[in-house]
Amino acid sequence: MMRVRAHVYVRGRVQGVFFRYETRELARKLGIQGWVRNLPDGRVEAVFEGEKKMVEEIIKFCQHGPPGAHVEGVDVRWEEPEGEPDFYIRW
Repeated sequence: MMRVRAHVYVRGRVQGVFFRYETRELARKLGIQGWVRNLPDGRVEAVFEGEKKMVEEIIKFCQHGPPGAHVEGVDVRWEEPEGEPDFYIRW
């Protein structure tokens, strides 16, 4: 199993549409660790750590988001895994 870490920024109408909640639920279902939070500029920022295939799957989710979201773009930076303990919403 190849463990990876993706640092993701999602642009568009992604706040106030349950983006963080749905991301957390999917991450936990896929066995991904990390976190998600809203940024003051309207974007959502997330870190995903886990099996490469699962991380790629959650990045695909971020490209459309939950119902009500309108994603304009997703920026992904691949980094070295840091050993996130769980997946949570950061404030």
